[in-house]
Amino acid sequence: MDSGSRYTTVSIPKTLFKRIEKLIEDTSFRSVSEFVTYILRQVVSDMEAEKLKSERLAEEEKKVIIERLKRLGYL
Repeated sequence: MDSGSRYTTVSIPKTLFKRIEKLIEDTSFRSVSEFVTYILRQVVSDMEAEKLKSERLAEEEKKVIIERLKRLGYL
């Protein structure tokens, strides 16, 4: 990625581009790029939250296992 630019190009199928163009007609989105950026931010945020949640659960499970092993005298 060019270090002097804040943006990069992502290719999507033309058919999807046309569908998005129609979808955003009469909305506040000014372009397909703006809409795609909005959607990607939501998806990435959701995925990051899910990953964090999963990592927390794994840590909790690890603590439970360690505690059980301690109670059984293995640790």
